[in-house]
Amino acid sequence: MVRRCLFVLFTLFLALGTLPATAAPTGDYAGTVELSNCSGAVVRTPDSLGGDHALVLTNGHCDEAGMPAPGVVVLNRPTNRTMHLLREDGSELTTLRSTKLVYATMTDTDVALYQLDSTYDQLTALGGQALTLAAAPAKEGTRISVISGFFQRTWTCSIERVLYSLREGDWTWKNSIRYTPECKTIHGTSGSPVVDTATGEVVGVNNTGNDEGYSCTVDNPCEVDEQGTVTVLEGRSYGQQTALLVPCLVNSEIALDRPGCALPRPAALTRRSPAPAA
Repeated sequence: MVRRCLFVLFTLFLALGTLPATAAPTGDYAGTVELSNCSGAVVRTPDSLGGDHALVLTNGHCDEAGMPAPGVVVLNRPTNRTMHLLREDGSELTTLRSTKLVYATMTDTDVALYQLDSTYDQLTALGGQALTLAAAPAKEGTRISVISGFFQRTWTCSIERVLYSLREGDWTWKNSIRYTPECKTIHGTSGSPVVDTATGEVVGVNNTGNDEGYSCTVDNPCEVDEQGTVTVLEGRSYGQQTALLVPCLVNSEIALDRPGCALPRPAALTRRSPAPAA
């Protein structure tokens, strides 16, 4: 996971490009984004409005300030980060600029959402596109494409299993997606959207894979079931589900108190049970 994001700086320069505002055909690069250290995508919820500021989805471990420690949730941190937007053919359309990191964590999931200074309508006027986040959880057997804006490369396979938990180093993620072997993603594909090929909707975000067959170490995640049994599958890659983001977003702002929102909360906002009556 760590190397998936950070070692890509040693690879090569790629032509990047743009984004359109409805679901992209799978396998093209419209809507995808190249960050300095990861892949990403411009995304919207089914209820997003054209005048809302656009959001970019990537992994929590792609935060330019460093990876959030277990239990840490970043909320509405001002940030001025540039990103390259891709056209369908992978060429660069324009440069995007973020104004804040709306949400980021590596607790229970591995996700980050940047808010841009551009609206969805403004991106559409440029010929850009945003991918729609699926509101329903990912299902086993779904055909998917993992589309990397950084590498302009696409892997196509199926969701083999939805896991109870996935552990890597100090972090644990819930309901992770394991891909079938055809999607053996590489370092630098962190943050790539996982797209349902039938609907064009984003059902996950690519985040890690087991490189060397080690158990539960960085770059070697292990699967842990309800009984605590550990399974290690060398060479297999994984993503995190994104449907849990949808109930928590209103007009491109995070709303952790919204009904149905199950994202981890910052410690200062965690609800506490009322003290018992004296």
